[in-house]
Amino acid sequence: MVSLPEEIVTFMDVFAKSNYQIYVVGGAVRDLLIGKTTLNWDFTTSAKPEEILKLFPDGFYNNQFGTVGIPKKFNDQNVVFEVTTFRKESDYSDKRRPENVEWAKTIEEDLARRDFTINAIACDGKKLTDPFQGQEHIKQKLVIAVGDPQVRFQEDALRLMRAVRLCTELGFVIDQKTHEAVKQNAHLITHVSWERIRDELFRIIMSDNAADGILLLKETTLLKYILPEVDVCFEVQQVSPKRHHIYDVGTHLVMSLKHCPSKDVITRFATLLHDIGKAETYRKDEETKIITFYNHEVVGEKQVGEIAKRFKLSNKDSHKLITLVRSHQFTVSEIQTDKAVRRFIRQVGKEYLQDILDLRTGDRVGSGSTPTSWRLDLFKKRLEEVQKQPFSVTDLKIDGTDVMKTLDLKPGPEVGKILNALFDEVINGKVKNEKSSLLEVLPRLRDQNT
Repeated sequence: MVSLPEEIVTFMDVFAKSNYQIYVVGGAVRDLLIGKTTLNWDFTTSAKPEEILKLFPDGFYNNQFGTVGIPKKFNDQNVVFEVTTFRKESDYSDKRRPENVEWAKTIEEDLARRDFTINAIACDGKKLTDPFQGQEHIKQKLVIAVGDPQVRFQEDALRLMRAVRLCTELGFVIDQKTHEAVKQNAHLITHVSWERIRDELFRIIMSDNAADGILLLKETTLLKYILPEVDVCFEVQQVSPKRHHIYDVGTHLVMSLKHCPSKDVITRFATLLHDIGKAETYRKDEETKIITFYNHEVVGEKQVGEIAKRFKLSNKDSHKLITLVRSHQFTVSEIQTDKAVRRFIRQVGKEYLQDILDLRTGDRVGSGSTPTSWRLDLFKKRLEEVQKQPFSVTDLKIDGTDVMKTLDLKPGPEVGKILNALFDEVINGKVKNEKSSLLEVLPRLRDQNT
């Protein structure tokens, strides 16, 4: 038996006092049994939507599936409790949503329509209802479809991705029969919106077992439908003389993701995609056996732009993804000038510097190398030092008003010319970016520009 939080018991008592059955169901029960905390509380009840709204007038019901959202405060956070009337199995002609909804009379009927046995456990606060051995499957760490897996996946094709995501997040495996059904029905994922596919994929990518999740997508053939650009990379070899790689490109991408230290989903996504351009740029010299991928970052930049559109990423996330992939080949050398380092910072953007370094860490380890090197450590220090210098005229400690006041000038092009000359002197180390020092050289710069 699981122990429900006091707030949940109080909420369920409102239904019970009106003689309605009410159960916590799905992932919340599963997580409680595993020992995980959850904020996603889903309930199922014998009450119809209109009856639920009488109990909770602040609830909202704007769908045809019997789900009422009820705003609540839980653990000092604003959450929405989703309460769905008992439902029966229905026909799913579009492979995603039922054509019509029919209310069920019992909790057992409702659980029979759910996706996986570990999600088909209900708790009324006193006992568990577990008609499909979900508790046993949790102990065995198995993801098993409820009933016939062929039927489950043909009803709702998003369940194909969800099976992989659950395995990835929980560290479970898919049982053989369910695994075969995922593989046989993988093509149905094309019926699902890219937004929903993206959300499941991003949860896989953000998991501690992200690499295992991508390999499971590959194994079940789902990967070739959602990220064919990555799938084809497993066929591209890169082990050759004068090259440091120990894996094919696809395995390298997965291993890079595994070792990427970032907690940012776009950075991790970029790490998974950073070398996809190698599939198109692969060349092998038959005499030397040396493999090359010239300009693969240019090809990859174009590909990730298309992927960003496909996955409906925001403009901000798209820009970040493209920037990281385009710039991942950055050079690290102990002889780089401040100007070269400054140019790199401008190219990547200050806000993405840590992201590109995290991608490089994953890239290095995913190639069989160490996480860092003395050159990379030196480069990181140089980045910090150079960032203390101004990057544009607006970073100077004085502005146009100071120039006009000091030199008794009126607004005009001359002010801009003096500021630009001042900026050049600062970045070339001729004058410090301090107000007193800058004001002191203004007369000389004015004379030089007249």
